[in-house]
Amino acid sequence: MDFFISSAYAQAGDAGGAGWGALLFPILLIVIFYFLLIRPQTKRAKEHRQMVSELSKGDEIITQGGLLGRITDVGETFVSLEIADGIQVKVQKNAAAQVVPKGTIKGKEQPKEGK
Repeated sequence: MDFFISSAYAQAGDAGGAGWGALLFPILLIVIFYFLLIRPQTKRAKEHRQMVSELSKGDEIITQGGLLGRITDVGETFVSLEIADGIQVKVQKNAAAQVVPKGTIKGKEQPKEGK
C-alpha cells in the first residue's frame, strides 16, 4: 500500500526551544507601548484634571476651541467666561486647555503689517 499512500514520519526538531523567544516579543512590545504611549498620556490627563480642579474666578484661560477669556463664575461642571466687555459664554470646565498669565487679555496687540 505504500505505493498509493506515502508514509508520514515525525520530523526531528528542537523540543520547545523557541518558546521563550516567542513569549519575549509580545512582552517587550507591551513594555514599549506602556512607556511611549500609555504612561505619558495618563500623566497629561492627570495634569489636566488638576488644572481643571484649580480653576477659580479671575483666571484667564484658553479653551480647546480657541476662546480666550476671564472666568467670572465657577460652577460644578461649567464656568462662565467673559470673552469681551459684557459678553459672557458658558463652557464646560473640561474645555479649558490652558491657563494663561493674568493680563494676557489686555496685552498689547500685534501691529498689522500693510500700508
